[in-house]
Amino acid sequence: MTSAPELAIAQVTVADPRVQPLLRELGDEYSRRYGKDAHAELARYPDEEFTAPYGGVLLLLLERGEAVAGGAFRRYDATTAELKRIWTHSAHRRRGLARRVVAELEREASARGHRRIYLTTGPRQPEARGLYLATGYTPLFDTAADPETIGPLPFEKHLPVVTHQGKAASL
Repeated sequence: MTSAPELAIAQVTVADPRVQPLLRELGDEYSRRYGKDAHAELARYPDEEFTAPYGGVLLLLLERGEAVAGGAFRRYDATTAELKRIWTHSAHRRRGLARRVVAELEREASARGHRRIYLTTGPRQPEARGLYLATGYTPLFDTAADPETIGPLPFEKHLPVVTHQGKAASL
């Protein structure tokens, strides 16, 4: 029995060539789901917003260096990070990679002093909605309403305060 390849986490800039295939596939999928070219939307934020001190891009890499999943966050306000571009390559889905990306982004955001995560996902992305609900995010919308009538679906999650010993402290 062969085991799954080990995954390594790399912090990179948006300009890193390993990011481009994920963003290209993400833009193509959004374009199909929403019926308009989504590539411009993906380029809406300057790359600097996804680098220190504002945020960071994280990729999960297979041992051979191929990017299989990734995501980013940017500074939303003084205490809040906004998750963006959570993505798993279509050939690597249903393996828990998006959960791992979200957990790593939360860990890094917390380490950089953020106490809250905010994000939105589109109404035609039920997989993303399910991911955020399953990973402890609070919906900031009526979950019983038709998502198409809401538009972008906002979520938030409060992060635990981490002590110097690396343990979560209660407020």
